Amino acid sequence: MKKLNPEHIKAVMQLVNQGPYFSLLSMELCELDFGYCRFEVDLNNKHLNSYGGIHGGVYASFIDSATYYAAYCDLEEDAGMISVDLHVDYLSNVKEGKLLIEGKRIKAGRNICLSEATVKDNNGKLLAHGTSKLMITNGLQTIKQAMTAMGYQSVPPKFL
Repeated sequence: MKKLNPEHIKAVMQLVNQGPYFSLLSMELCELDFGYCRFEVDLNNKHLNSYGGIHGGVYASFIDSATYYAAYCDLEEDAGMISVDLHVDYLSNVKEGKLLIEGKRIKAGRNICLSEATVKDNNGKLLAHGTSKLMITNGLQTIKQAMTAMGYQSVPPKFL
């Protein structure tokens, strides 16, 4: 089994946490490994709909992001992914507090990955669950391309 390069993981986490959309949503990627990732979010007013609860699109963004990064470490160095479909079950509403989003890879194939994610409040209450099919795109939408777009000069190798 390949071993992940901790310097690559550190660079990816830094990239994700400084990315414009993740910054907009105040998402912080806290853990990234084979088949797993964890984000944390401090919920605030920008996440809420006009009724005062979290907007469903915010849950969908959290789940889309966590399902992607749950499968990321299983990819070859020059591969990216594109979401083919996203299914979200909205299970409960929330208005404030810290949210924990965990992504888990279910299967990483040659062309398609399947991942799931959960969104829980700081008491462990399940708020949303989702799955995503992701198409592997060799040479397209890679981390190296994202880092170049964000102004990084180089990317540490993914595997040791």
